Amino acid sequence: MSIAEDERPDEGAPEQAGSDEVSSSADQSDVGGAATPPTATPEPATEASEGGTAPDAPSEEPATSADADAPADSSSAPIGEPAESPKDSDKKAPKPKDVAPGADLDPIAITTERELTAEERARVEAEAEEKKAREAEAVGDLGEDELAAQERKTVSVPADARIQATGKRKRAVARVILRSGDGKVKINDRALEEYFPRDYHRTLARQPLVAAGYDGSVDISVRVHGGGVGGQAGAVRHGIARALCEVDPELRGELKRRGMLTRDARMKERRKAGLKKARKRPQFSKR
Repeated sequence: MSIAEDERPDEGAPEQAGSDEVSSSADQSDVGGAATPPTATPEPATEASEGGTAPDAPSEEPATSADADAPADSSSAPIGEPAESPKDSDKKAPKPKDVAPGADLDPIAITTERELTAEERARVEAEAEEKKAREAEAVGDLGEDELAAQERKTVSVPADARIQATGKRKRAVARVILRSGDGKVKINDRALEEYFPRDYHRTLARQPLVAAGYDGSVDISVRVHGGGVGGQAGAVRHGIARALCEVDPELRGELKRRGMLTRDARMKERRKAGLKKARKRPQFSKR
């Protein structure tokens, strides 16, 4: 028993010596660690290889797809020479100076007139009727004039009679000569239809003859000057109405009621000094 007890400390002696060595080495590592910091261990590169492709790999894939979608012209270009874009080719093409602007444009195709539909034809007819109604309203209702002329008895004009009258409207002056005849009207040695191409002016000039019923029994010769076409037509009407009153004094009331004997005093207002027109002023400037 004494021998076994003596051997136990001997067995633990090497373990204690080993622990002392470990502690001494730890002390030395602490001292050395204060002088040199511990180095970081590098991450294994196998993770990137195991995870798949590198981060730069996706950037290469769009490039390959773009190359695949490129037009055939760029792919057919020789290697080492850049392909010309359409913009560069347009810039390089010289433009002639003598060519008129717009010469390269396509001409407008002129189509033949198509046949009007029923709705369009009805609309055109309605516009024409409305225009006639406005003109008839301006010169008076001729239907009533014709009925009144048929009921009224006309006075025969002597063959050698020569009745003169003067009519005015605006700046136009018409000198009318009335004779017995078959309804011819001449203005400045020209036919009425030639001198007044518009129906409105012809109707306005003949209105007193139609209203009095003398449109087919007298000839009218007129000398008119001054004013415009509308003013001259009004002057002719005024002069013919005055001449008819000389032939038949009973017509005065009817023609007066219709306003054919009244001298229309409306005229263009004169321009004033310092103004552009009668009342139009120059643009005002504060400074």
